[in-house]
Amino acid sequence: MLELAAATGEIDLKYLDESGFCIWSEPSYSYYQRGEQKRLEQTKCRGRRLSIIGFFQPLISFVYGLVIGGVNRKSYIQMMEKEAREASDVGRIRVIVQDNGPIHRCKEVQQMWSKWEKMGLYIFFLPKYCS
Repeated sequence: MLELAAATGEIDLKYLDESGFCIWSEPSYSYYQRGEQKRLEQTKCRGRRLSIIGFFQPLISFVYGLVIGGVNRKSYIQMMEKEAREASDVGRIRVIVQDNGPIHRCKEVQQMWSKWEKMGLYIFFLPKYCS
């Protein structure tokens, strides 16, 4: 129903996810022959992690924020506040589809839900263990 509402222009529908990257990790994912095992060597000096939080609106936009370290409540709330302000400014309902990550449901974030809904931003949680 959300996709249909977005297709007809009734709402803005975006998908949110986070990921992290480490300079010491091999950047490729690849397939190996059956029976072979992929092995990654880790160095002791790991450096800093670079994380990304992104909002994907198919065929329209991809908005993201970069964080040194991991995505936390503060960076998540900052990005959601921006989305809520934009929803309020354009006067359209905006729905964010996301997983059940701990930062998405922590108490500090739950306290923001009613404020965001008044601004036109709604959150749709995927079922648990859904890719």
